[in-house]
Amino acid sequence: MHYISPILKPNLKAFFRISVLLIFILAVVANLNAQNTKASDAITPDSIWEKIAPFFSPPDEYKDQYGTYRSSLKFYDGDTVKTKKEWTRRREEILATWNKMMGKWPPLLKSQKMKMIDSMRRDGFMQYTIQFYWTPNEQTKGYLLIPDGNGKKPAVITVYYEPETAVGGRKADHPNRDFAYQLTKRGFITLSLGTTEATQEKTYSLYYPSIEKAKVEPLSMLACAAANAWYTLSKVPQVDSNRIGIMGHSLGGKWAMFASCLFDKFACAVWSDLGIVFDKTREAVNYWEPWYLGFYPKPWRKRGIITKENPAKGLYPKLVAEGYDLQELHALMAPRPFLVSGGSEDSLKRWIPLNRTIEVNDFLGCKNRLAMTNRPAHSPSPESNNIAYLFFEYFLKYDYPPRNCYK
Repeated sequence: MHYISPILKPNLKAFFRISVLLIFILAVVANLNAQNTKASDAITPDSIWEKIAPFFSPPDEYKDQYGTYRSSLKFYDGDTVKTKKEWTRRREEILATWNKMMGKWPPLLKSQKMKMIDSMRRDGFMQYTIQFYWTPNEQTKGYLLIPDGNGKKPAVITVYYEPETAVGGRKADHPNRDFAYQLTKRGFITLSLGTTEATQEKTYSLYYPSIEKAKVEPLSMLACAAANAWYTLSKVPQVDSNRIGIMGHSLGGKWAMFASCLFDKFACAVWSDLGIVFDKTREAVNYWEPWYLGFYPKPWRKRGIITKENPAKGLYPKLVAEGYDLQELHALMAPRPFLVSGGSEDSLKRWIPLNRTIEVNDFLGCKNRLAMTNRPAHSPSPESNNIAYLFFEYFLKYDYPPRNCYK
């Protein structure tokens, strides 16, 4: 039998008390260290910027290269923009000229509210099936996704051939295109739209007032519909109307580009592999088709590259003949930020026309307002999408009012 001296017993009890206290203190310190580590790893504007910053500068071989793309800092009469006030006038000239060529929009529908048709609970958000007028004579259905949580939130409109893909409904057919779902998981309110009926009929676009007597180029009419969607989404109580962006891929990329350029209430935009300028050598950069900028009454040309036997008709050949190209529309974004998520149709050489918008932003005293990523394939990739989502995180969550830009 072991013997413990009566003199040592109180000291042993004290030892146990001190040991328990030390263990408690060490646990508290460990917890605080864990919290500090977690805080240091948290998403911050600086941590996001570190990831997206490399995409805001062209490679050396394309820096300050402009090719044949004319400067947006010159009026159509040849005069040069010398002041920021003159830039405002030049911007109005570009917008008015293109709207006149493409056709005047009908009055925007600023007062309507979307109708809720159905709802379902998903992964930390509510998904609503909604309906509203996106032209004066045509309603559309889409999906409104609202994440859990209180307070006003930034929002993104996603556009595509149909609205199901962006909310994750067609992953097998269209992988890496679930933009609305992924953005909602990151805390954005999203509105997913698409031209479902027109896509089924292979007319793809919107025709106002009718496909027989369209008065507006269909691609411009898609932009008008997106503007009406902006007004409708801005009335959702949870939406911060100062922080609404737009995103689309392919047809949706063209749609997102025209919408954000022609309607300046979009705070920023992501355009995915659309063909940001005219390029008659690329079949997918097909602005000449009658559902984009080459409208004329049916019967339509055979779809595909322009040839002598299968020429382009309507506005498109006139735009090309008169020296117009889409870098002029890009300039209308300045100083609002945008990202070109480039693939097979928008390779590194697209920095050449993008340099013209950098030129405008530099003139306005604005830095880091334009970015481009590049991938080999037309389809989005997880890597290109991650940069697109971080772009929205940075500019819609953390960069309002914008930094590095002085109006």
